[in-house]
Amino acid sequence: MREYLLVMCVAAGVTWLLTPVARLLAIRIGAMADPRDRDVHAIPTPYLGGLAMYAGMCAAFAVAHSLPALSAIFRYSDIQAVLVAGGIITLLGFVDDRFELDAITKLAGQVVAAGLLILIGLQLVTVTLPGVGAISLGPDGVPLTVLLVVLTVNAVNFIDGLDGLLAGVGAIAALTLFAVSYILASGRATFGVAQERISAPTLIAVVLAGVCLGFLPHNFNPARIFMGDSGSMLIGLMLSAAVISLTGQVDYGLLPPKAAFPVFLPLLLPLAVLAVPFVDLLLAVVRRTRTGRSPFTPDKMHLHHRLLEIGHSQKRAVLIMYFWTALLAFSGVAVSLASPLTVIAVTACLAVAVLVALSLPRLRGRRV
Repeated sequence: MREYLLVMCVAAGVTWLLTPVARLLAIRIGAMADPRDRDVHAIPTPYLGGLAMYAGMCAAFAVAHSLPALSAIFRYSDIQAVLVAGGIITLLGFVDDRFELDAITKLAGQVVAAGLLILIGLQLVTVTLPGVGAISLGPDGVPLTVLLVVLTVNAVNFIDGLDGLLAGVGAIAALTLFAVSYILASGRATFGVAQERISAPTLIAVVLAGVCLGFLPHNFNPARIFMGDSGSMLIGLMLSAAVISLTGQVDYGLLPPKAAFPVFLPLLLPLAVLAVPFVDLLLAVVRRTRTGRSPFTPDKMHLHHRLLEIGHSQKRAVLIMYFWTALLAFSGVAVSLASPLTVIAVTACLAVAVLVALSLPRLRGRRV
């Protein structure tokens, strides 16, 4: 655990130190976010925070490679795949932040990054079903991997609309994946598979948590810099890589019946962790196609925009989105550790309480 904490601190520290440098670079080359109709910021703000995040990721992996307890993870290709594909998608985001690429070009670049993950050796190989065991995907794993990466990248990108929102949500999602991966890796004596194989997603997740936490102080309202597509797409790629490494490359059917929770958890956890961005993505696609527009057409009807419309401030809207992400993600973990009925009851009570609290600004407005 100490090694993971050190790696996370390195990722956070390097990202925090280099973000002002990325800000100066963005100002110098004109990579600025000018206010648009769908935006909530009122003054031009620099992009390119993703460059500092990628640098923090590289520094953290370099430190992990030198640590005795973590160096064995690099025998597998997962980390190398994330480094290479992450570099490509960060470069794609850099070009988009500066020159504003069209949606088709960005989609093609995302597919290329996903293809590099696969070529280097990170892809969905198996799916473990309770009572069935591991099902080999064979050639079908390639298109499924590309689809998962592209969907995650765009879902994450869709919620990047308020100061500090995506950095915080990304950190919460990464910490949840880290917790589950660490629990699974700690049970190596029971698994019958190499600890390093299961520790790869643990390392990816803790590095992602570090870069998000390191960037957040610069990005929380009022933001001095935006991560831009260079950062949001990097977060999406790292989340999808951690999920693929955790759920699609290990046969959890090797566990004995008494340790059955990891069989269910890897199947449900990605849905819980990424529920908020995926719901936002689904609603946006339905909303836009129903009106005859392209699914890639931007609008101001995302979940965070609606929170602002009913009277919440930017900071409060961001904290609410943090809460929903944490509630769903950590409830998914708690189901495996406590009574499912108890977890569902507590989650439902918290959800109802928050929904009532969310309605208060609108109710006050009606009374006035």
